[in-house]
Amino acid sequence: MPVTTGMKPHGYYDQHSAPQLQSIYAVLPWLLDAIATMNFEESQGPVVVADFGASQGRNSVAAMKQAVAAIRARTNRPVQIVLSDLPTNDFNQLFANLMPGGTSAFSAPSVYTAAVGGSMYNQLMPSGTLTIAMTFNALGYLSRRPREAIPDYILPMGPGRPRPGASVPEEARRAYAELAAADLQNFYRARAASMVPGGKLLAASFGVGEQHRCCDGIYDVLNDAMMDVVKAGRASREDYERLVFPVYFRSLEELTAPVSGPSAGLSHLFKLERAESMEVPVPFNEDYERSKDLDAYASGYTAFLRAFTEPMVRLSLTPRPGLDDVLDFLYERVRARLKESREDYLFRYIQVAALLTRL
Repeated sequence: MPVTTGMKPHGYYDQHSAPQLQSIYAVLPWLLDAIATMNFEESQGPVVVADFGASQGRNSVAAMKQAVAAIRARTNRPVQIVLSDLPTNDFNQLFANLMPGGTSAFSAPSVYTAAVGGSMYNQLMPSGTLTIAMTFNALGYLSRRPREAIPDYILPMGPGRPRPGASVPEEARRAYAELAAADLQNFYRARAASMVPGGKLLAASFGVGEQHRCCDGIYDVLNDAMMDVVKAGRASREDYERLVFPVYFRSLEELTAPVSGPSAGLSHLFKLERAESMEVPVPFNEDYERSKDLDAYASGYTAFLRAFTEPMVRLSLTPRPGLDDVLDFLYERVRARLKESREDYLFRYIQVAALLTRL
């Protein structure tokens, strides 16, 4: 089973990924400040800027516009924008975001756009061509699914707090953590292979902080709603046990370990410039605190969750007529549980991020 086929297509993810955009805006100034210090005149040819895990493009284009403006303030060299994601990504929507109304999303002169399908754990661009690289909310998706079974929960990180019948075997936790570490090393190596000396890499993703985890609450409500679907006879126990998200939430230490510290194996490739764990404001949380509108809160939370989880849920369910109705029932159960027990499923957007310079 693939890790994911991408986000919910046809613009749904674009419409319901405002929290992800807020997470980008929380760290993008790091990159913009770094661009202001780069020497663009010692090289010729285009300045190549790539986003790995660009999804359907709305959030990526918003980040790229700011990066292009920062580059244009320093140089008139052509700029090549590259957006990359899995081959199964909704590239139709991505191209629509790159060329809204048939014209480029970038008004600055000499800006060219392209898209690349492939795994970000592989080298996707020629050696010595990439000037600036970024990735947001994608590094947690693993390259494959380990063999170790997790029959009693849907995420290798385990539930946010102890709950009856929900657990993850220690050998499975270890297998996912080891794969996540190997994937991260492959990601750094692949970017280093493409980058020019002095190039910048901004790597940011959902993660684990000192007090909270980004996975808590949100995967708990999806797990409990999936059990509701099983109890209602709309899915089997086997369907539930197949639903394990090959997603890993790293700590800041895990994100930076390959490039910084006494055992860093890749410190010869990158210099760590800045690293931080932070909590990102979540629009539907903030709206609820202002309005106390529980219905709007549950609807916004559910749509956000559905945008990045439905494709994987669909893969886990046995193909059958009426599968779309089953999915609608599942996310209606999510919405109902959020209204019934909001405090049990609170979501906090914890992000870990690192800014690196290619040596």
